Amino acid sequence: MASAVQTLNRGNSGDGRGRAETATALRTAVTRLAGASNGSVLLFARDGDTGALRLRSAAGVSSPEAARSVAESVLPAVQDAARDGRPSLRPALPALGGRGAGGISLLPLASDGMILGVLVVATPASPAGPVLQVLDLAAEAMTARLALGRDAEEREQLQRRVEELEQAAGDKSDEVLKLSEALFAQDVELLRSQERLGQVEKLKSDFIEKMSRELRTPLNGIIESIIAVLAGENDVLSESAQQALRHALDDGTAFLRTLQNIIDLWRIKQGEMSAELADVNFREVVEEAIFSVQDTIGSNPVTIEKHFEEPLPKIRTDLAKVNQILFLLLDNAAKFTQQGRIGISARVDGGMLHGEIKDSGIGICPDDQQFIFDEFYQVDELASAKYRGSGLGLALVRDLIKLLDGSIDVSSEVGSGTTFRFRIPVQLIG
Repeated sequence: MASAVQTLNRGNSGDGRGRAETATALRTAVTRLAGASNGSVLLFARDGDTGALRLRSAAGVSSPEAARSVAESVLPAVQDAARDGRPSLRPALPALGGRGAGGISLLPLASDGMILGVLVVATPASPAGPVLQVLDLAAEAMTARLALGRDAEEREQLQRRVEELEQAAGDKSDEVLKLSEALFAQDVELLRSQERLGQVEKLKSDFIEKMSRELRTPLNGIIESIIAVLAGENDVLSESAQQALRHALDDGTAFLRTLQNIIDLWRIKQGEMSAELADVNFREVVEEAIFSVQDTIGSNPVTIEKHFEEPLPKIRTDLAKVNQILFLLLDNAAKFTQQGRIGISARVDGGMLHGEIKDSGIGICPDDQQFIFDEFYQVDELASAKYRGSGLGLALVRDLIKLLDGSIDVSSEVGSGTTFRFRIPVQLIG
């Protein structure tokens, strides 16, 4: 999937800064939507020169060639949607397999009466309820981004023309004045597009917060009820019933953790989460994270090794966030290491905590490594089912470390494992 997105965008990034920024933002939005919907997403946009609808970005497909093949087959439907200007649902495409079994949603992206593109989303089930709301919000965000990119490109072109005429004429000719007026009008449109994009982002944030909080309350109640039954009815329940309840408890706990990750990401983006310094014994934090990740390891033959460079002093940093970072990195390593070992290394040097999580798991191919910190991104197309994940853990790790003024990087080789290295500023105690 990553290589498909990367290759498709390479020819559309352009030389202008506005076009490059738009391409990057659209690629990220398409990738996130594919992960959130567990489907396939294709974005068609108007060509700036010909006005024809062309494939701009794709995610949730196996390769660039597959994306182009799917794009060619849906292009007539895309053109119809652009002419009608109304959302529509088309039958599933066999080429997309289970990811598109629920049919294909086509959403025209219109701004000021002009169709800027068409968003094509294939989903495993026919979209309804919250899924439709997510698709509508995604369409609004991409429309605003396309409009902003278009306005930025037009402004760049006008600015270059003004500069060329000023250099040629040496003074303010009538044509220069007219172009300057057009440039001013374009600035106004650019501000309007930016304002619209900001409004869409607020709607997205409000939606995510509301859905997460409304789901968390009943989910907590379900988990507590299952625990109460398991604790008090062991003599009555059969072994198979107890096992079923334990599975339900595991799934509910994983779902609750995903919801909490969503809320934490939202709080960081809204600037509502800050660092709270406290005295930290890093050894104890590591032990707690290792204990918390045992459920993920389960019965797999995986050993966890610790390597601390001495002396490892007590430090002052945000205890809760460091604990969460360690757990998420260990949980990620445990999910993708079915057998072998996971190593945790740490040292304190020059007021920096240097940490490393190294596993002997399946590894990550080079094309995917640049995207793994994106929200909802899955390296494996079937990862959410095979490894039980939402694609939010590493995105939250990135944001938490950034909040602490730290940094993180990854190195990996397919079949040989993955290493995450992070650095966080700390205060030394004593």
